[in-house]
Amino acid sequence: MTNYYAPIEDMSFVVQELGDLEGVSRLPGFAEATTDILQAILEQSAELTSEVVAPTNRIGDLKGTYIDNKQVMIPDEFKVIYKHYLEGGWSGLSEHREFGGQGLPQIIGVTVEEMWQSGNLAFTLCPFLSKGAGRVIAMHADQKMKNTYLPKLVAGEWTATMDLTEPQAGSDLAAITTKAVPEDEHYLITGQKIFITWGDHNLTDNILHLVLARLPDAPPGVKGISLFLVPKFLLDENGGLGQRNDFYPVSVEHKLGIHGSPTCVMSYGDNGGAVGYLVGEPHHGLSYMFTLMNHARLTVGLQGVALSERAYQQALAYARERIQGSIPGIDGRVTIIKHADVRRMLMLIKAYTEGMRAMAYTATTSLDYSLSCPDPATRDYHHARLDLLTPVVKTWCSEMVRETTSLAVQIHGGMGFIEETGVAQYFRDCRISSIYEGTTGIQARDFIGRKLIRDDFRSINLLLEEMHSLKMELATAGGEFTIIHSTFDKCLAALANSLAFVRINHTKDYAFAGTVAVDLLMQTGTVTGTWLMAKSALAARRRLDSNQGNRRFNEAKMITARFFCEHISPLTFAYELKILAGHETVSAMSEDQF
Repeated sequence: MTNYYAPIEDMSFVVQELGDLEGVSRLPGFAEATTDILQAILEQSAELTSEVVAPTNRIGDLKGTYIDNKQVMIPDEFKVIYKHYLEGGWSGLSEHREFGGQGLPQIIGVTVEEMWQSGNLAFTLCPFLSKGAGRVIAMHADQKMKNTYLPKLVAGEWTATMDLTEPQAGSDLAAITTKAVPEDEHYLITGQKIFITWGDHNLTDNILHLVLARLPDAPPGVKGISLFLVPKFLLDENGGLGQRNDFYPVSVEHKLGIHGSPTCVMSYGDNGGAVGYLVGEPHHGLSYMFTLMNHARLTVGLQGVALSERAYQQALAYARERIQGSIPGIDGRVTIIKHADVRRMLMLIKAYTEGMRAMAYTATTSLDYSLSCPDPATRDYHHARLDLLTPVVKTWCSEMVRETTSLAVQIHGGMGFIEETGVAQYFRDCRISSIYEGTTGIQARDFIGRKLIRDDFRSINLLLEEMHSLKMELATAGGEFTIIHSTFDKCLAALANSLAFVRINHTKDYAFAGTVAVDLLMQTGTVTGTWLMAKSALAARRRLDSNQGNRRFNEAKMITARFFCEHISPLTFAYELKILAGHETVSAMSEDQF
C-alpha cells in the first residue's frame, strides 16, 4: 500500500485557471485569497494529510465502529486526526468570520476537502457534514440559534449531522412519520431514523442533529415537513453541557465500505421525547434541508475526485515497480507500466480524475459567486449555474470513480483483489457515492425535470453558449488543438441534438423522461468534462508560451486533454444514440416477463 501525496500542482492549476481565483479574490471579504495563500494552504494541508490522515485509512477500514453503553466508539487513531484538525484551525477555513471562521473562499477550501477525503474518506465525512449543517443554521435559523450553536460548529468543538431517512420511507421523504409535539419553547421528537452518517461518536462532547419531523397539524406530503435542531446534550443556563437528550444510537450498519464511518440507526423519544428546537418556519423543513443536501452533493462529487486520485497514485506506483512480461526492443522482463494496455488504463484514470477535479472546482467557484458577489445579476447567474452543475458534478464524478477505482484494481491484477494491497478499499468505499445524497436516478430526474424543463432550458443554453465560445478559441488555436476542436464540436452538436429531442418529446409519455434522464445527465457530464479539459489545454499552452510553471506538467496537461477527447469524449455519441432510442423497449415488457 502506498502513501498518499497531494497533487498540489494540478490543484493550484485548476483553482487559478478554471476556478477564477483572481476574480473570486475581488469579491467582498476575499482579498486575502491570493496565490501565495493558496500555495501555503496546499502545502500545509498536504503535509498533514500525507503524514497524519492517510496512514489511518486502512486502520479505520479494519477496526470499524461499534456501540458500547449507548455510544458509538470509533478508532482511537481518528481522535489524533481530529486533534490536529482543531489545532490547525482547519474547521473554520472557509466559514463566516462572524462566528469565528477564517472567511476564505470555498474555491480554496475545496482543495483541503479533496486532500482529506483522499487521505481518509470515512473520517472526513464527519467534519464536512458539520460544515453543511452549519450552512443550514447560518441561512435559516434565527439569530439566537446561530449565536448559540455556530461558534462551536465553526471551531469544530461540536459536530453535526442530518437525519432524514426512515425505514419505511427510504428516499421518499413524503412518507416520513417522525413526530414533533410542541411543549413550552421547544418540541418533543419521537421516531426512528436510519442511515445517519456519524450519527453518534466519541470524538466531540456534543453532536447536533438536524431532524426532519411532522408537527401535529402538518399537511400531508413534503409540504408538512419541519426541521428541528436536536442536540445530543441539552445546554444549561450558562451555555454549558447539561442533560443527555432522549435519543440514542440503536445500531451501526455493517457496510460494503467506509467502515470507519459510523452509519447509525437513531431512536428518538423512547422515554418521553427528545427535545428539539424549530429551525426557521414550520413546514419548510425540506427546503431548508436542501441547503445541506446540495452542499453534500457537491461534496460527494468531490469524493469521486479524491478516491480516484488516491487509486491512481497507488496504481501508478505499482505499475512502476511490478516486473512482469517483456516487450519488443527491451531486453529482459519489464515493469508493467511499459505495457500499452497498462498505460491505457493509467491514462483513463488520470484523465477522468483531472476532468472530475476541473468540474468540481468550477462548480465551487459558482458557489462563491452565488454567496458573495454584490452584483445581483452576476450572483443570480452563478446561482443558476450552480443549480445546473450540482447534479452533474454529483452524478458524473460518483459514476466515473467506480470506473477509475475498478481500473486501479485491474492494474494490480490478482493482487488488486487481495485486501492487503489496499486498492480494493477504494473500490468498496466509492460504491456508496452514487447512492447517498440522492441516487443517480434521483439526480437525473431532478436534472431533466427541474434544471432543464422547468427552467425552459435557459441555464443549459447559457452553458452551451460559453462552450461555443471556447470552441471558437480552439478553432483559431489550430495545430495541436485541431483534434480537440473537432471532437468538442461534434460533442456539442450531439448534446444539442439530445436536448432538442427531449424538449420535443418529454410531454408525450411519463416514462420518457425516466428512461432518458440518466443518459442525458451522463452525456452532459461528459461534454462538460470535455469543455473543461479543452480549456485546461489552452491554459497550459499559454503557460508554456510564457515560460510559466513546470514545463513537464503543462505538456502532460495538454497530452491528457487530448487523450480525454480521443478516448472519453466519444461516449457522448453513444449516450446520444441511447437517448434518441427513447423509452419504447424499456416499457414494452409486462412485469411477469422480467
